[in-house]
Amino acid sequence: MALIECRHYSETLGLSTSMTVILPQKTKTQIGMRSTARSGLHPTLYLLHGLSDDHSTWLRRTSIERYVANLGIAVVMPQVHRRFYTDMAYGGRYWTFISEELPALARSFFPLSAEREDNFVAGLSMGGYGAIKLGLRKPEAFAAAASLSGALDVAHLHINHGNAMSKQEFEMIFGTEDISGTDEDLLALIRKIDASSGPKSMLYQCCGTEDFLYEDNLRFRDAARATSLSLTYEESPGTHEWGYWDTKIQDVLAWLPLRV
Repeated sequence: MALIECRHYSETLGLSTSMTVILPQKTKTQIGMRSTARSGLHPTLYLLHGLSDDHSTWLRRTSIERYVANLGIAVVMPQVHRRFYTDMAYGGRYWTFISEELPALARSFFPLSAEREDNFVAGLSMGGYGAIKLGLRKPEAFAAAASLSGALDVAHLHINHGNAMSKQEFEMIFGTEDISGTDEDLLALIRKIDASSGPKSMLYQCCGTEDFLYEDNLRFRDAARATSLSLTYEESPGTHEWGYWDTKIQDVLAWLPLRV
């Protein structure tokens, strides 16, 4: 595998930022690991970080590079700070960045496939929210979206100000009005996408039963199950921590609908 720390400029955000990228490399003599690379452009997993993390955290706290070695897929891990993958009410356009500019930039720098069937997104906590939002709002771009312990009921968190964010920080991102029923509200988006005739992403959701976001995840699960959307749901004992996510990202990789 090739590991690249890519520092680049974002026209959308008006600032320099970073992404960490894992690229497939076929190896035979590497001790302890054999890697696979397909010919042509690589399938890609966009892997999103949580509220207190950055673009390096998945690499530092899991064995993601080792887990994808035999799959022949690239992994793109962008930097989004504490911005909830949202075009902020008072700040940067992080939804536009993550949904439009980032994939285009990554494909201009690296040999990544642009085909829907080769593109997937996953994330933890805040990144789980971003991943499912991408799956719901950009189903023409992503074949599958996965949330690990995701903050999936942001309308509820907005009202209650969450466990890790102040009222002021929430309002800086989402504004002062109730976001229920908007495109930032994943429960509302589920119903909207279910009623549409366009493509629909496969969805995966998992959460630990002791996680402080467990009840929010149950609300999302129940809302999704009331639709025709394809949702794989898993729960098991666990809290909001990296031991759980290191295990579950392996389940996500096994679930991805990779083309042979």
